[in-house]
Amino acid sequence: MANEATKVEESKEVKFTDDELKSLQELQTSYQEKQNVLGQLAVQKILLNQQLEALEVREVEVETEYQTTQQEERDIVKTLNDKYGPGQLDPTTGVFTPAT
Repeated sequence: MANEATKVEESKEVKFTDDELKSLQELQTSYQEKQNVLGQLAVQKILLNQQLEALEVREVEVETEYQTTQQEERDIVKTLNDKYGPGQLDPTTGVFTPAT
């Protein structure tokens, strides 16, 4: 009979206290806030990755431009050497001194 009495007591509804309900609601709110923050962080990460990709693309572009500038320098040096022969140029004065 004790077993049957326990079963009857187990099936009775139990009402949580206001404090218990408040604690559960606060816990649920806390989870929702954390999920929102995680979502915001994920979006920020996406945006940062997009910025990083754009920087990498720009870096490749500038490297190519740098190589083009190097080639322009070689072309100018060759043209000047063909015209004036080997020597030294003082870029501040524009004076060229031929090599002897």
